[in-house]
Order: sequence, then C-alpha cells, then structure tokens
Amino acid sequence: MAITDIPGTRLTSQHISSRKYKTVKVLINYMGAIQAQDYLMSKWAIGVRLENSSEKIINEAIDKGEILRTHLLRPTWHFVSSENIYWMLELTASRIKQSMSSRNRELDLTREVFKKSNRIIRDVLKGNNHLTREELIVILNKAKIKTDKNRASHLFAEAELSGIICSGKTKGNKHTYALLEERVSMTQAYYREKSLSKLARIYFHSRGPATLKDFSWWSGLNLTESGIALELIKSELISFENNSQTYWFSDHVIENKNQQNKIYLLPAFDEYLISYADRSAVLISEEHKSIVSTNGMFHAIIVFDGKIIGTWKRTIKKDKVSVQFEYFKNPSKKVDQLVKKETENLGRFLGKKLS
Repeated sequence: MAITDIPGTRLTSQHISSRKYKTVKVLINYMGAIQAQDYLMSKWAIGVRLENSSEKIINEAIDKGEILRTHLLRPTWHFVSSENIYWMLELTASRIKQSMSSRNRELDLTREVFKKSNRIIRDVLKGNNHLTREELIVILNKAKIKTDKNRASHLFAEAELSGIICSGKTKGNKHTYALLEERVSMTQAYYREKSLSKLARIYFHSRGPATLKDFSWWSGLNLTESGIALELIKSELISFENNSQTYWFSDHVIENKNQQNKIYLLPAFDEYLISYADRSAVLISEEHKSIVSTNGMFHAIIVFDGKIIGTWKRTIKKDKVSVQFEYFKNPSKKVDQLVKKETENLGRFLGKKLS
C-alpha cells in the first residue's frame, strides 16, 4: 500500500464511503467509541456512517440505552455501546482520573467531596429517576456541595468514570443522567490483557491504516500499554512502512475505488480526523490551524477524495437549516455542486428544509 492510499482506505474502514451496518448500536460496537463532545454534531457523525439514517433514529437509540454518552478513553465525552461500556471504563477510567487530579485539587474537590457527591447522586437517581444536569446541581447545592467554577462538570465526570452514572433519556430537549447499573446490566469483567487486545482490534479494524502512536492517542493508553495491545493482535493485521512509520490495518478493509470525486461533510470532532495523532495523510500542515483551534476545538470539515478541502457550519432555526462553507482554495464548479448536493443528506437527516 502507498501512503496516498491511506485516506481512501480510512474512509472505507470508518464506514464513511462503505456503509455496511444498518443499526446505530451495531455501528458503535464496530467503531468502539465516537467522540461526542459536540452533542448535535456527534449524532451526524453516526448518521454519516449509516444508510438512510436520521437524527430521530439516533435519538431513539440513545433513549433506549443502546448507546450511551459518557467519559472514557480520553477526558472527553464519547458515544459507546451498552455492550462495551463496562470494560472500556475499567480499562481507561483510572488514567483519565489521574489526568484530572491536578485540576480537582485546584477546585478543592477532595476524595471526601467526591464520595459525598457520588452518594447523593446515586440516591436521587435510584429507581430509574433520570435527572438533568440543572436538577442535579440544585440537589448538590442544597447539600452544601459547590458546583461553580466548572466544579459540576468534574463532579459528574467523576461519577461517570466511577461507573455510577451515564446518559439517560432525553427530558424535553435536555440531556439527563441515569444510574449506569439500572441503564445497562453489569457484564462480566475482562482481565486487562483481553481488554487491551479487544480495544486494539476495534481501533485498527475501524480506523486503519494507523500507527502505534495513533492508537495511543485515541485510546488514552501510554505507548507501553498500547504496544502490548498491538502485539497481542499483530497476527490479525497487515502492515506497511513509510518514513520509518509502520501502519497497521485489517486485511478485510479494501479501499473503495468507486469513491473518487466523492464529497463528505463530516462533523466537528469527527473520528476521521481526531482518531489520529498524525493527521498529515488527510490535512496539509498549512491548513491545520484552520481546522483545529489553539484551544483544541475541531471544526466541521469538507472532505473531497479523502482530503480535507475546507470547513462548514450549519445554523438550525425551527424547521430549517442553513449551511455555510469556507474552502481553503476556490473550488471548481463540480466540487461546489457536489458539496451543495451533500447538504441535502444533512437536511434529510435532521428532518429540516435547507434554506
């Protein structure tokens, strides 16, 4: 495989150009996790990988608890399937907690505070009582637990990482928290080696070709543990070398040669970009600052023939959605037409008219 084949093969492995799965849960099982920092955009990240999908279908999967939004892998939200939630938390939660410990100390969030907060949250959510963030904050404040200065986010993240809470059913237009043990039946714990091999298998099958450093970045594991995980499944993968880097991927993934001249509007924080430490295969360094801000915010991207050619943003108003584009270079008439046609898929997904 040549380095120029990487974008097309990743589009296939990530099921962007080749949509194999028909249900939300099965897709998330395959992907392992999809970053869900931007909640609305992250639903489009699922939708763009499913044929004939809609925001309504994804909302139903969330409300049923087939997929959950919680903190794992890295210190940010991800969508994860109910089948994978427990072992992924067990594998990655302690490292995330460690990365947040310094800020917790600055906020005076001690072990005693977390213990009290977790107990209160568990008690008030018991009995499938799904509550919004705002409702929980009122309860915590009444118990003399401070939630200002972003303390609330740290309190809820601690409860998520401790396996106490996860996303619940939508209440109106607001997200809720629910008890994980009531949302998903406890599954048998994996021994660590099995979890490592399972996570590596998911990553290199769904995101290959990728390097060890890419896997380490995505998983939140250090290079040593990432190397152990890769070693456990090397016999299942094929590889090639480029510039002293070894790229690994599944031999079941073959680049879709029919995707030339294809346009994809991918959301902010999409796995096509954020899954990799090295993004040079799809994004030239001169344009990196146009996609990733200095504070780590990723913009929605326009992808043409596997390469990122610009950004887009959408504005939703009642039953309409408007989309704006910003290209790195003036597009050809054909590219512009393809982009505008792709917005029709976004409109159908949202169930809204394009203005």
